[in-house]
Amino acid sequence: MNAAKGWILSVVTGTIAMAGGYKIPEQSLNSMALGAAYVAHTTEADTAYFNPANMSFMGESQYVEGGLTLAHLPSSVYTLIDPYSGESKTEDILIPNFHYVSAPMGDFRWGASLTVPAGLTKRWDTSYQKLYAQEFTLKVLELNPSLSYRVSDRLSVGGGVRFVYSEGVVKSEGAVSRDMEGDTFETGYNLAMAYKPASDVDFAVTYRSNIDLNEEGTAKLYYGSALLYNGDASVSVPLPASLNIAVSKTWQEKFTLEFNYERTYWSKYKTLDFEYGGKDIGGLTPYFDDPIAKNWKDTDTFRVGTTIKMDNQLTAMFGFAIDETPVCVETVGFELPDSDAKIFSMGFRYRQTENLSWGAAFLYDSKESFSVPAGVNPNAVLANGGSFDEGGAFLTTIGISYEY
Repeated sequence: MNAAKGWILSVVTGTIAMAGGYKIPEQSLNSMALGAAYVAHTTEADTAYFNPANMSFMGESQYVEGGLTLAHLPSSVYTLIDPYSGESKTEDILIPNFHYVSAPMGDFRWGASLTVPAGLTKRWDTSYQKLYAQEFTLKVLELNPSLSYRVSDRLSVGGGVRFVYSEGVVKSEGAVSRDMEGDTFETGYNLAMAYKPASDVDFAVTYRSNIDLNEEGTAKLYYGSALLYNGDASVSVPLPASLNIAVSKTWQEKFTLEFNYERTYWSKYKTLDFEYGGKDIGGLTPYFDDPIAKNWKDTDTFRVGTTIKMDNQLTAMFGFAIDETPVCVETVGFELPDSDAKIFSMGFRYRQTENLSWGAAFLYDSKESFSVPAGVNPNAVLANGGSFDEGGAFLTTIGISYEY
């Protein structure tokens, strides 16, 4: 069992680049192609994840879907003056997803999803950056069973339980060094409502609860080559709550336009606070143990997606989003030099048979460059100012769906 768990998590290491912060909203072929403007008008097995209330309005079949995303993360470049400038490593990461929706049982229906809702990996080899983030990795895997209830022909409600397993790794290297790893299992919930004011209009509201990822494990702390501490360690970061409000309109059962507003409650992330079992390690305790202020802000994301059904069994999809970062320059760190982004996406789905369809999608996350003014950030390097450029992400997804 432990070997299987380790293999799964080695595959699903997340990335910072699919949304502001370290949340990953795109968890299927359609959602990737539409830039996550996929809440009101959901049509495949991934409905179980994006809006379980809509399961009530699907056909009489059972639905299953799987997909795999390759995320390519270019380097983030920090520029000041030599020797303080640096460049992070590029990353190539595989991220799977799986979804299922049952046949209806009267007015009830159930589904389940296995996803990677969040994640972070940032590694630096340059001298001054690896003092703080030689490696900073967060892995998150979620199993989300859900249930819907059809209130009427126009209204449905749904919800589910979020079972989240997470692992974290933190390494820094310099005159003082840290090597820490931990894991945790947490639970939360999600709620959904779907309303059809007309046959060609869909309105939806969904909510995912906050989950505090209380990572517990071990750490080794060094001064030079001398081992100062080897024992229990812990740190907590939030998987933030999010609210989605979406509306879609379909014309002649061929062209669908969806607008989606998402509010993500990142303000839960106040500090990054490492704990080491209360052991006194002398004058170096503040370096390892003092809380690091984050003070992230709640963010707004605006998405629009277009679905076009053609006459040759092909469905084309396009998306665009404006995504805010929760990170402020006063507390930005090398583990997550995030910025506002514009997201462009496109994809297709081909219906091979009445029951089988497959497709591919591509998404480009374009991060804005930003500068840190001198004197505003307490980090010893960033206190001198500097700028962050490049970063972002290129994501390619393949997926297959079957109904029976």
